[in-house]
Amino acid sequence: MTLAELQNDFQSWLVGASELAAGRLGPNAAAGLSVYQNNYRAQLVGCLEQAFPQLRRWIGEDAFLHAAITHIDSHPPHAWTLDAYAADFGATLRAQYPDNPDLHELAWIEYALAEAFVAPDAAPLAAASLAAVDWDAAGLVLAPSFMQHAATTNAHDIWSALSDELQAPEGEMLDEPGGLVVWRRGYVSCLRQVDALEHAALMHLKENGSFAALCDLLVARLGDADGVAKAGALLANWLASDLISSIEPA
Repeated sequence: MTLAELQNDFQSWLVGASELAAGRLGPNAAAGLSVYQNNYRAQLVGCLEQAFPQLRRWIGEDAFLHAAITHIDSHPPHAWTLDAYAADFGATLRAQYPDNPDLHELAWIEYALAEAFVAPDAAPLAAASLAAVDWDAAGLVLAPSFMQHAATTNAHDIWSALSDELQAPEGEMLDEPGGLVVWRRGYVSCLRQVDALEHAALMHLKENGSFAALCDLLVARLGDADGVAKAGALLANWLASDLISSIEPA
């Protein structure tokens, strides 16, 4: 048996307790290998517990452990670092709790906040540089830490209450779906819930970048005067929040 074959069999045992792989590793290998598999699974459970502390509090220890084991059984580590292991946990929650979208939205919030913290840096735009911008030809570049997700539940309020160690509200659907936005300002990861129009504007900006095209979108939604006014208000808010990292030719 080559070293590569030995490693593949050992991985097959860790991930799925393959009896065929254990047999190739030795006639009495299974008992000893169980120690390694237990350590492997315990480490992955610990990784998920560390990544989703508020979600764990929200659904309880037993439910979280059950979801974690389900995730480990179907999603072996896929990257060189365990920091990436939490990325797909929301999909497991979505499949396991299809009638509770607040769970996977809460998981997304925790994952996105952690990812924003380690995202590339971007210096805030200097206010003096804005005076010379040709807004008709301007392209707005979102902060490299920017992440977004559809919001259909009050997961934002749940996370905020749990983070402040307050009594969290019951999970419920929003009257009108919107969006969740995460980015980093300086050394702080930020979370904001936005309405459907601002979410659509940010998605359009991420795909297109052109401020003029954004104005066209808002004018089509709101009319000439209100659309232009809304574009200006959104731009001012994004600049003040450091959501825009640079302004370049569209």
